[in-house]
Amino acid sequence: MADKCSEGLLNGAVPGERGKQDKSVKRGNWGNQIEFVLTSVGYAVGLGNVWRFPYLCYRNGGGAFMFPYFIMLVFCGIPLFFMELSFGQFASQGCLGVWRVSPMFKGVGYGMMVVSTYIGIYYNVVICIAFYYFFVSMTRVLPWTYCSNTWNTPDCAGVLDGNLSSRTAFNLTRLLNATQKRTSPSEEYWRRYVLDLSDDIGNLGEVRLPLLGCLGVSWVVVFLCLIKGVKSSGKVVYFTATFPYVVLTILFVRGITLDGALTGIMYYLTPQWDKILDAKVWGDAASQIFYSLGCAWGGLITMASYNKFHNNCYRDSIIISITNCATSVYAGFVIFSILGFMANHLGVDVSKVADHGPGLAFVAYPEALTLLPISPLWSILFFFMLILLGLGTQFCLLETLVTAIVDEVANEWIIRRKTFVTLGVAIAGFLLGVPLTTQAGIYWLLLMDNYAASFSLVVISCIMCVAIMYIYGHRNYFKDIEMMLGFPPPLFFQICWRFISPAIIFVSIATMGHGVMGGGGKEPTWTPHSPTLGRRVLGCRRAAEMGQSRVTGRAQSRLAAPHRLILPVPPQFILVFTVIQYRPISYNDYVYPTWAISIGFLMALSSVICIPIYAIYKVCRSEGDTLLEVGSPGLGPLVHVPPGAACKAVPHPTRAVSTSQWLCAGSTRGAPHLQAPLGAAGMLGEAGAGEHGGY
Repeated sequence: MADKCSEGLLNGAVPGERGKQDKSVKRGNWGNQIEFVLTSVGYAVGLGNVWRFPYLCYRNGGGAFMFPYFIMLVFCGIPLFFMELSFGQFASQGCLGVWRVSPMFKGVGYGMMVVSTYIGIYYNVVICIAFYYFFVSMTRVLPWTYCSNTWNTPDCAGVLDGNLSSRTAFNLTRLLNATQKRTSPSEEYWRRYVLDLSDDIGNLGEVRLPLLGCLGVSWVVVFLCLIKGVKSSGKVVYFTATFPYVVLTILFVRGITLDGALTGIMYYLTPQWDKILDAKVWGDAASQIFYSLGCAWGGLITMASYNKFHNNCYRDSIIISITNCATSVYAGFVIFSILGFMANHLGVDVSKVADHGPGLAFVAYPEALTLLPISPLWSILFFFMLILLGLGTQFCLLETLVTAIVDEVANEWIIRRKTFVTLGVAIAGFLLGVPLTTQAGIYWLLLMDNYAASFSLVVISCIMCVAIMYIYGHRNYFKDIEMMLGFPPPLFFQICWRFISPAIIFVSIATMGHGVMGGGGKEPTWTPHSPTLGRRVLGCRRAAEMGQSRVTGRAQSRLAAPHRLILPVPPQFILVFTVIQYRPISYNDYVYPTWAISIGFLMALSSVICIPIYAIYKVCRSEGDTLLEVGSPGLGPLVHVPPGAACKAVPHPTRAVSTSQWLCAGSTRGAPHLQAPLGAAGMLGEAGAGEHGGY
């Protein structure tokens, strides 16, 4: 009987199999597996899928871009996604608690918390702007339709203004004013009314009270949805993760019925196969995959930690990753069908109206919506979709911070008061976001977006791979996954985790110093893309003037050379292209001052510096003769043991350590359970948390 129990334990379980009591009573679990999948989809599918990918695809060769994009998905996205899900699920701990597997690298978890904090602050500001546009769309005429408002300038030229009653008149006016700066009413509404933009990042000006109110609404919504942790957010995602697809479908059906929609879609999909040889295209594909899936933010580990121990996270990682990428492709049809219609209406090329980032969401696309009948309805649907996409990501960002705090303290008092921890983090996030609602707020928002979560994510992901594969040991980790899932990770994933990432790490380190310090700001190339929002924020007309990416001189030779060594590789590959394409950021005609860029680099370093600082602290405070002894204690999953269960000590199946694990049989369904003894030297032994799963 013991042999059968042991065999069943080592073989794991198929999700849905009756008899497996592998829940975490104190921390809680997802109500069912659908809640986890929907939450992870909502986390991965964010604003970047709608306003960044379609433009990247169009600019990097149309349909030809799909080839490197899906190559990067297979060789980079899914393996890293699977690693983080399995890491969190096996430990049943947040991004801090999991590093009891190798305490010296707990700084990686702190780095993830810093990244999630930065993103959570400015991401909710973007959501609050979407809330603002959603509210002002509830009118008969959209406020950015005409140029007759008090905030408009003489340079404003709207396509529906009375003096432009026909396309011929508009084209004539456009030709006569070709040498003048023309701005659209949607661009002036965005810059002069919504933002009331100041002239410098240091000139904060006054707080924009409408945005501040919407920011409060955003944080209240996030808090209420997370008031009971995953038990409440797991129910909310049934709507927030699925309804955006309903809106996308409605906008898609409406878009493809418009004149010029096919032209826009052809611009989106027509392959330019010569760009396949451009290393920059592969770099954009890799960075989009990496940042879109949310790797190294800590959210994947946190969400997976609430899974049942034997959940098939391998299957989930494939489903969620493919869903994320398919959503990006689908959103491209929605965006470019409307932009094609707008270009057709204006009598210009699609490239003249194509844009991405906030420039697409709050300037170009809203202007296109004014051309549709019942334009307020389509505007309400569009911005409601943006709100839901943003909230899905924001839920996980906040839960990542709360879970890390609660798991780190890990006592009854804080577990029972987790709601107050959530409230405290939400209030702190609101207060830290207030400066971003000032007249200079957009400058600070883009600064955070560009630097706070860019190359630091790649560094964190690299170190995580090395720590798991080479400090804890790949054989141990593979056997842990086999214990959890019933089968070892496929050979493909083993190769990616063990060899590809570590090999590229050395290339990344060697390239990073040359790229960042080598005068990158003098190279007139496309501004590098940020993980969530996209780099440029330009009106649709200025996007037409600046949208063509040109690489000249020294920069061209540097970007062209790597294409001979194009390989589908994990995130270190992204760091190479992030660095060699670097140039200081700008917003329209405004160039950020040196002191602001220095603050940006400090934000980027603040997450990475956690890793060596904590490692030094741990080495100094721990016993052991070697770094391996300090950094790699015993390991074992801790799964809840039902009352009255009969336990038998058995050797740890994945590692020879001084402690024993306990094989228990005695639940009402006769299922085996696994638990480390209280006070054991395993990862949770020092806390004695017998009801937590974990290393």
